[in-house]
Amino acid sequence: MWLSNSSIGRKVVMSVTGIALVLFLTFHMSMNLVALISAEGYNVICEFLGANWYALVATTALAALVVIHIVYAFWLTMMNRKARGTERYAVEAKPKSVEWASQNMLVLGIVVAAGLGLHLANFWYKMMFAEIIGNPTLGGLEATDGYGYIVQTFSCPIFVVLYLIWLAALWFHLTHGFWSALQTLGWSNKIWFERWKLIGNIYTTLVVLGFAAVVVVFYLKSLCCGASCV
Repeated sequence: MWLSNSSIGRKVVMSVTGIALVLFLTFHMSMNLVALISAEGYNVICEFLGANWYALVATTALAALVVIHIVYAFWLTMMNRKARGTERYAVEAKPKSVEWASQNMLVLGIVVAAGLGLHLANFWYKMMFAEIIGNPTLGGLEATDGYGYIVQTFSCPIFVVLYLIWLAALWFHLTHGFWSALQTLGWSNKIWFERWKLIGNIYTTLVVLGFAAVVVVFYLKSLCCGASCV
């Protein structure tokens, strides 16, 4: 099959799944910003996106996208290394035009995947999973109390630091992946190449800053309230 047997096909799969995941991150970030405005409003959204059938279908589809993206990332990396053979051991100066992120996409991806695991443990496991198994207080709070779990998580400086590291890695991963995906899909000619890079940098910066704002604001609130790690 073309999408798996050719290098271009594998890159197309990476690009399409990557763009879909960026759209999800945009939605997730927008939802999280509601927590900065209204605890009740955020929990209403959490209840709507609980263990309902449509949320479960969407979560399954999202998980499939993540798995496909990760598998193809490793696959492409291994194939590229195999194609280079012993050349990868040669010590050569990297061209200035080659970005640091493009040289470290696999490492950045591993950090992002590790951060995703932490996020699932802190939120999905205590919320949607808790509802699925019929134990809504599995995490110590009600499964629909997303606001409470945000307060609980980001009152801990360890989690704050880990999340900010995760978001930094995500920013590097997305800024390269955004324009690279568009280039693979043929939407980036000579004229639009630099434009898409600029648009991608601005877009992904806003998305990551949105997530970071929630982390920092809730941590500062915890300092004012004297909260600590649970």
